[in-house]
Amino acid sequence: MLGRFRGSRSQAAPPPGDRRSAGPSTAARTRRHAGHRRRTLPGPGTLAAQVFLLQVVVILLLVAAATSALVLQARHDAETNARQRSLATAQTLAHAPGTAAALRSSDPTPLLQAATVRAKDGADLDFVAVLNTAGTRVADSAPDRVGTRARDVGRALAGETFTDLHRGEPTEAVRAVVPVTDRNGRVVGVVQAGIRVGTLGHLLDRQVPMMVGGATLALALATGGTALVSRRLRRQTHGLDPAEMTRMYEHHDAVLHAVREGVLIVGADGRLLLANDEARRLLDLPPDADRRHVTELDLGPRLTRLLVAGEIASDQVCPAKDRLLAVNTRRTAPYRGAPGLVASFRDTTELQRLSGRAEVARGRLTLLYEAGVRIGTSLDVRHTAEELAEVAVPRLADVVTVELLEAVLEGEEPTGAVHRMRRTAVRGALPDTPLQPVGEQIRFVVADTPMAAALRRGKAVLVPDLHRAEDWRAHDPEGARRVLRSGIHSLITVPLRARGVVLGMVSFWRGGGTPRFEEEDVAVAEELGARAAVAIDNARRYAREHEMAVTLQRSLLPQDLPEQDALEVAWRYLPAQSGVGGDWFDVIPLPGFRVALVVGDVVGHGLHAAVTMGRLRTAVLNFSSLDLPPEELLGHLDEMVGRMDVLGGGDVEGSLVTGATCLYAIYDPVSGCCTVARAGHVAPVVVDPEGQVALPDLPLSPPLGVGGQPFEAGELTLQEGSRLVLFTDGLVEDRRRDIDEGLRMLADAVAGSDRTPEETCRALMETLLPGRPSDDVALLVARTRLLAADHVASWDVPFDAAAVSRVRAEVNRRLEQWQLQDSLFAAELILSELLTNAIRYGAPPVRVRLLLGRTLVCEVSDGSNTSPRPRQATTTDEGGRGLFLVSQFAERWGTRYAAHDKVIWAELNPGGVTEPDPTALLDQLAW
Repeated sequence: MLGRFRGSRSQAAPPPGDRRSAGPSTAARTRRHAGHRRRTLPGPGTLAAQVFLLQVVVILLLVAAATSALVLQARHDAETNARQRSLATAQTLAHAPGTAAALRSSDPTPLLQAATVRAKDGADLDFVAVLNTAGTRVADSAPDRVGTRARDVGRALAGETFTDLHRGEPTEAVRAVVPVTDRNGRVVGVVQAGIRVGTLGHLLDRQVPMMVGGATLALALATGGTALVSRRLRRQTHGLDPAEMTRMYEHHDAVLHAVREGVLIVGADGRLLLANDEARRLLDLPPDADRRHVTELDLGPRLTRLLVAGEIASDQVCPAKDRLLAVNTRRTAPYRGAPGLVASFRDTTELQRLSGRAEVARGRLTLLYEAGVRIGTSLDVRHTAEELAEVAVPRLADVVTVELLEAVLEGEEPTGAVHRMRRTAVRGALPDTPLQPVGEQIRFVVADTPMAAALRRGKAVLVPDLHRAEDWRAHDPEGARRVLRSGIHSLITVPLRARGVVLGMVSFWRGGGTPRFEEEDVAVAEELGARAAVAIDNARRYAREHEMAVTLQRSLLPQDLPEQDALEVAWRYLPAQSGVGGDWFDVIPLPGFRVALVVGDVVGHGLHAAVTMGRLRTAVLNFSSLDLPPEELLGHLDEMVGRMDVLGGGDVEGSLVTGATCLYAIYDPVSGCCTVARAGHVAPVVVDPEGQVALPDLPLSPPLGVGGQPFEAGELTLQEGSRLVLFTDGLVEDRRRDIDEGLRMLADAVAGSDRTPEETCRALMETLLPGRPSDDVALLVARTRLLAADHVASWDVPFDAAAVSRVRAEVNRRLEQWQLQDSLFAAELILSELLTNAIRYGAPPVRVRLLLGRTLVCEVSDGSNTSPRPRQATTTDEGGRGLFLVSQFAERWGTRYAAHDKVIWAELNPGGVTEPDPTALLDQLAW
């Protein structure tokens, strides 16, 4: 502004009321200006001189700091370069062919001295030396130091390469020390190379003059620029005469009174010194307000107290008459004025009204945001309705009621009958709300009520004043009077609709001192209802799917374990927090009193996981009927999973069987051997009869469906009374702990020799799963039993048909010892047929074994892999009826294959064999 008002001094008019002459003489003006220039010459106390000195000091400091930084950086760079060159030279010499061999020789000095000198000259280093393992120099670029000992090379003798700043004999230097190793990695010597610190100093001395020269040039340029700036500042403050000062005052005064902001200046004694036009209008000041005390101006208690106290304020809202003013106050003392206070005012009355509306809108947006976060957190229909009521009270309404259709509450699809609903949630901030409680049936049968109208229109209905409205009383006049007496006076009712279907009704009520609903509240209520309807529909559909999944899973999991004598079994299944999943287990009796134990896991939850689990469990049962070894069974299961993915359409989301694992184990109570194969599944835990826990190392194959390589099996020999613990990963792994920690906890929980399988299951559940797990858990604990030795009999049979009668006689004697005379005929017939077929069609060796348990098992094995099959013999055939007779007299029979032979077995009831009807048997044989 100073530059704008500069003009010719000869044309400047004096200010009004000036008693001086309008045209002073040229000589007087010259003397005045000369005196002014003399007063403004730069001196120690002038602003320009102080600014100049301050800038010069700052420049000096910056130049000094920059020069120091450059020197330090140059020294650091030189030292880093020296370390790198020394390290490269030392490593090259240490790893050079022949260095290690020369150090192992009897006199390494002649072999290494020339190479050491060449390395020092080629790398432009100050010294290079080769040391033996005793730290003695055997070669050195300075021959007079050969034979002397080096210091501080112990780290290199230990095999470590390092660089350091060596302080000691013969001189201070930057060096690199590298061990020399032979082919076996043993340290046979050390190479050290380096540059003296004095050499680095000479290199640095060459750079310092250039840095100093640059710094001097920068200082000179900066000082010159600062001088020019200071001269410019002096020139801009010279030449102001009274006319120009008067013009500036007039302009400032015009701005002060024309601005749309009130300004007051109050003296230290509390009297008004200045008030602009806007301040007089806003505060309604009297014409004689100047020099009066602020307490006499009727400004209001709050504003008066603020001005009298002299407090500093920023945008403090104070009422003044019928206005709201935003007040800012500052003291004048820090700005070279007389002690006092400057206050400015802005009229914020309309702004406050807009701010109030904005605050209401912000509150509504916050309510909708909280509704999106808080409604629908549990996937439970009733709880979701309660969350809707909790969110709306008291921020939107004083009382909220929610009614839902019966079908929605039961998880079914809603029907078209929407005039009968069940009250599901009531929440109110008013005491003794006279509305129907939760659980009562609500009917919307009167067409004129707001609820029925909302259902008919499919949108919200507003009743701003219930006292004046008559239609809502038609259904229940007495209940309406109770509602009005309780203070409720306004209503918004909204149908809960999702996917175009009505699920229920929500009503928002206001009472007491709360203002009635307005049109703006309807949009908020409809948005709350829409969000709640989606959440309720999701919860309904989830409840339906969850119920279906639970029903399906219960039908697919074993309802009870089969009877068998080989294992004492206990089990647990615990679904995850989010619902049913794909974990399963099974206990499958096999021929020969063997038992198969199965534990599997399909990753995921819901119907897809449950259905996949059922398919895998059914496949395992079917494959087990073939009596396959564990690794072959998993191979067939893996192939089946691959076919399921292909036939099920791999492009459909959720159709792939991903992450399915399985463990299949067969326990033989005769030998105590347990064969285990696992496809991506965690290994079982074994507890011996003394209570010692072992984690066996068993082969691990990829999960099911991966394919590409055969499965492997491992064998465990279990003592009688051992416990085999099979489980899924949900038992030992969750978000709070990893699987290793879970396995340690499991081992501690199952340790001990006096626990039954049931007690073991209980201890594991209490220790590892005190709450609801985040993943499904399947647990199977089996305690082993061994078949008594006197219940097992075996014979090696010569490969001769004449041996059949002898073996048959021995078998008869053993059956008589077991007091199974009722089974002699059937066992003799079955044994004769099976043994004769083995000798006639099989291969040696032939072996017969009898097992006595719940049933009597007769096994005949031979060395061939050809399985007999029953056929329908005609009347002219001489053979073909043997297996038919076996099937008639045995409870069950079949074939299983081993690694080098096959076994044909038949089971008989030891309590007596039910012999077939002779007439029917002869008729069958006749064909």
